[in-house]
Amino acid sequence: MMLREFFLVLGLLEGAATPLFAEKLTTTTDMVENTAEAKFSVDGTTLIYNSQIEINGVYAEISEGDAGLLAEHLRQNKDIAVLQLTSSGGAVWVGAEMARIVQDYALDTRVVDECSSACVTVFLAGGRREMTRGSRIGFHQNSWHADDIRDYYKYWREQSHWHTPWDFATWLYGDTQHTTAEQIAYMLSRGVDPAFAVESKIYRPGMWFPTRQELEEAGVLRE
Repeated sequence: MMLREFFLVLGLLEGAATPLFAEKLTTTTDMVENTAEAKFSVDGTTLIYNSQIEINGVYAEISEGDAGLLAEHLRQNKDIAVLQLTSSGGAVWVGAEMARIVQDYALDTRVVDECSSACVTVFLAGGRREMTRGSRIGFHQNSWHADDIRDYYKYWREQSHWHTPWDFATWLYGDTQHTTAEQIAYMLSRGVDPAFAVESKIYRPGMWFPTRQELEEAGVLRE
């Protein structure tokens, strides 16, 4: 049961069985594919991924389709050795799939300008991990907007047998702990210092951007 499934299904239900919706869905799908493709470019042995771009008045982010295109670029460009990242984050599950692909292809990773939130998951998948001077890497605790929590509860309560909001709260409490533990375990598996991994999940009102020295000492940056 994932947020991705919820929003995809909800979108289909809202516009079900109408020609206008089918036309809009096709247009939206084409726009998503074009947006995803625009994030990628190749420079020698480096595959550049930049989601900090504006397309049709909308800022891109890590989103649906990016993982598939990453794999496609790597299949077509067998000399790629480095994935260069510029992104403030986006969909967590897409970042996780991109990280899996980076590990499978044994790529190195490089940050240019900024790599935050879900982008960090992709970055940590690299063998050698570097950050250009003046760039930064941002960490934050998981968050979920109140309106989205309400909608998720309403959509899944019958299937999940949540008879009251308190039943849902019990599930949410456990799921949050499980997700946080998984993320910390991933960081440890990539050689990040345990104390730093825990520190990255402490609640803050905004993004945490450690210094270069802190990143090096914690094993986030490594040769």
